[in-house]
Amino acid sequence: MKTLTVRYFASVREAVGTAQETLRTDAATAGALRDQLIARGGAWAESLSRSRAVRVAVAQELCDEAAVLQDGAEVAFFPPVTGG
Repeated sequence: MKTLTVRYFASVREAVGTAQETLRTDAATAGALRDQLIARGGAWAESLSRSRAVRVAVAQELCDEAAVLQDGAEVAFFPPVTGG
C-alpha cells in the first residue's frame, strides 16, 4: 500500500467536489489509479471516464497513464488546457 496526494483541477474538481485528497492505494500506475477512482461511481466515474480526455501529472510532470506511482507521490488529474 502506498499513500498518495491526489489533486483535481478545473472541471474535474468541480464535478467531484474536492481539490485534493490523501489516498491509500495498491494502484501501481496512474492509469490503475484512474480506474480505481472511476470505480467509485457517480461524479468520479463521469468526470474521469475513459471516454473523456483527462490529463495526468505525477510529481508535477505531465505523463501518460503508464507512469509508475511511488509512495508519497502527488498525482493530478485535469482536463486538457487550450490557450491562444
